[in-house]
Amino acid sequence: MIKEVSSDKAPKAIGPYSQSISNGSLMIISGQLPINSETGEFSGENIKSQTRQSLENIKAILAEAGLGMADVMKSTVYLQNMSDFKDMNEVYAEYFNSPFPARAAFEVAKLPLNALVEIEVIANHNS
Repeated sequence: MIKEVSSDKAPKAIGPYSQSISNGSLMIISGQLPINSETGEFSGENIKSQTRQSLENIKAILAEAGLGMADVMKSTVYLQNMSDFKDMNEVYAEYFNSPFPARAAFEVAKLPLNALVEIEVIANHNS
């Protein structure tokens, strides 16, 4: 059975989708923009601050299901500019330990609200 998982500590969905859904041991978290849920604004204008906020949003949603970053199996990072990869990766490394999740990273033409980064993850309740 599919159930919605959401957190008030992460921004509400800006469209017809859930922050996250869970089905048994699998949890899929929608792409998280770098929006601070308290202010409704981006957390900074640079890739490091925006990456940190996107990951904090993911962390908050995982916590609602009793999970942590160590339960993330796969992530996808969407960047407005691939030249930001090094700085994004530096912040990303602060949130994950070995064994690291599988990951893909892409440069995209544009992200919602002109964000510099959006990150989505798949986690496992039994990892």
